[in-house]
Parts: sequence; C-alpha cells; structure tokens
Amino acid sequence: MIGRLNHVAIAVRDMAAASAVYRDTLGAQVSEATPQPDHGVSTVFITLPNTKIELLEPLGTESPIAKFLDRNPDGGIHHICYEVDDILAARDRLVAQGARVLGSGEPKIGAHGKPVLFLHPKDFCGTLVELEQA
Repeated sequence: MIGRLNHVAIAVRDMAAASAVYRDTLGAQVSEATPQPDHGVSTVFITLPNTKIELLEPLGTESPIAKFLDRNPDGGIHHICYEVDDILAARDRLVAQGARVLGSGEPKIGAHGKPVLFLHPKDFCGTLVELEQA
C-alpha cells in the first residue's frame, strides 16, 4: 500500500539557523521558507538524491509544532511521510484495520499541493505518519 518515502520532517525553533546547517555545513539544496497557515507551520525542503527533509517551524503558539517543541526543546524528528496512490482508499483500508486518522479524517492539502492525512503515532510504533497522495 505505501509507496516511497517522501520526506522526514524535523521540528526546529529557528528555521534560518537550521537551513544554514543543511546548506552551509552539509552542502544541501535548501528551498525558501514557505508559510503553511492551514497547518500552523512554515516549511523548508532540503532535497536529497533519494528523498527530502522537511524543516518545520511553528507559526504562532497554537501550532502543533510549537506544542511539540514545548515537549522537545531541542527540536527533532516530528513525522515521516509516505506516498500512496489513492489517499482515500488508503485511509479506508487503514481505518478498517483499526488505525486512527487524526483530525476530521478528511485529507487536507499539504505543502506539496497534494492531499495529505496524518495517522496516530500510537498505531505506528510511536511514529507520527503522514500519507501524501502521489
């Protein structure tokens, strides 16, 4: 059902400093920061030959990333994102197997302009999983 790994998301307090680490220290290609108000974050994507790293910085104190950073002051891995061919079929199959979809259960448009859903970490070995329609 799942396809390729689309990205690993890392929560950061300072997007400019984190971007500089990837760009200047590691020599990676780093995008410009893009606000994603529907998700309460700003994002930067680091392009790697086989996947991407997504840096997440909170947009305001009510952002889920702000809450994550309250619990993890140094930041860290927030979620992993897998591609699926049909997000609604994937959701329905997972729910039928007992997995919990966060939020309303309906896909939202994600940072790549494609439908996304998040799955409860307690159902996936303690890892928050994002599904993105390929």
